[in-house]
Amino acid sequence: MGRLFGTDGVRGVANADLTAEMALGLSVAAAHVLAEAGTFEGHRPRAVVGRDPRASGEFLEAAVVAGLASAGVDVLRVGVLPTPAVAFLTGELGADLGVMLSASHNAMPDNGIKFFARGGHKLADELEDRIESVYEEHRTGAPWDRPTGSGVGRVRDYEEGSDRYVAHLLGVLPNRLDGLKVVLDEAHGAAARVSPEAFQRAGAEVVTIGAEPDGLNINDGCGSTHLDKIKAAVVEHGADLGIAHDGDADRCLAVDHTGAEVDGDQILAVLALAMRERSVLRSDTVVATVMSNLGFKLAMEREGIRLVQTAVGDRYVLEEMKQHGFALGGEQSGHVIILDHATTGDGTLTGLLLAARVAQSGRTLADLAGVMERLPQVLINVPDVDRTRVGTSAELSAAVSDAERELGETGRVLLRPSGTEPLVRVMVEAADIEQARSVAGRLADAVKSALG
Repeated sequence: MGRLFGTDGVRGVANADLTAEMALGLSVAAAHVLAEAGTFEGHRPRAVVGRDPRASGEFLEAAVVAGLASAGVDVLRVGVLPTPAVAFLTGELGADLGVMLSASHNAMPDNGIKFFARGGHKLADELEDRIESVYEEHRTGAPWDRPTGSGVGRVRDYEEGSDRYVAHLLGVLPNRLDGLKVVLDEAHGAAARVSPEAFQRAGAEVVTIGAEPDGLNINDGCGSTHLDKIKAAVVEHGADLGIAHDGDADRCLAVDHTGAEVDGDQILAVLALAMRERSVLRSDTVVATVMSNLGFKLAMEREGIRLVQTAVGDRYVLEEMKQHGFALGGEQSGHVIILDHATTGDGTLTGLLLAARVAQSGRTLADLAGVMERLPQVLINVPDVDRTRVGTSAELSAAVSDAERELGETGRVLLRPSGTEPLVRVMVEAADIEQARSVAGRLADAVKSALG
């Protein structure tokens, strides 16, 4: 069996790849593995379970809750809430385990299961591996040791979860948003209720789109993966800015008053300067991945902020932040982690802090985001090649050296083997888009020649 757990939990087409039986089995396995690890020692175990609005989340939630309760875990069912809200409540309520049912920005037919450890942190890889192993062992016939009588878990709805999460968000804000008009695109997703409420209570005038989830329309032509609607709405309503979430609201992208996109790199740049001004940017350092735009790196150097870069994936950003105690990190895609106040990316928190900076500074978001100039970036996927030889091919190394000489200080090249497919990603940045396309095309040809 291939590894079930990816970088962001278990994910697949609901009721095909991810079935009720699998959801139940993984939940029972998680309870047993955590019990073996001593997590439940000395007390009755408790879990927080939440989901996004997908129709499949209804039966998958039922399966997860049944599995946990059958393994002797009491369950607080918080309903439809963002992933970061479930992580927050897991820590806030002293739960031993958190479970979120969501496929994030994926289309509606998909769904996923993500487990959080005590404190709301991602489960360690070795625990995920153990859960998968125990699940597979029992899936093929080994009986579970099941509690009976008063030993079975109890289930109750925890309706206060939404209010506690919104209160947490408001408590983080350094200033109110009075006088701002903000458009929010909720992707018909998990933040459709809590995000508008938080912005309104913070003082903003709010216009919402994509905030009517029906179980089928999540991410459908809206949200952070489809920005055309929010760009038009910001201009139409004369708003100061727009914030677009994905389906589970663990990330956001922004739009300035002109309707121009403000990506994750620009958001990081704005927040880094704001946090340094408030003396909360520890070590004057921000963490990002190697895919961050070169313009972001140049801007941070110019502003005297140190940039630490990691492999692609918010999990690697988070690992670096936790290891060294850094306060801010994120990705170009809009996953932004403010570690003092969240254990995962939080799109609503990020949007609130971005709006707070606009309100506090009296400057437009376009002006604030102008701290960095996004250099043109071209990405080409080269399929059907031996991705394992990217780092050892002399022919490819020579082609990369030639490209780097041509680009000089104002550009860069990144060749990255896919983690899941037989392809190599070629990324080129340059001061001129035509030069970036030309260099990327030549490198893609070199990859085919050297590795095909």
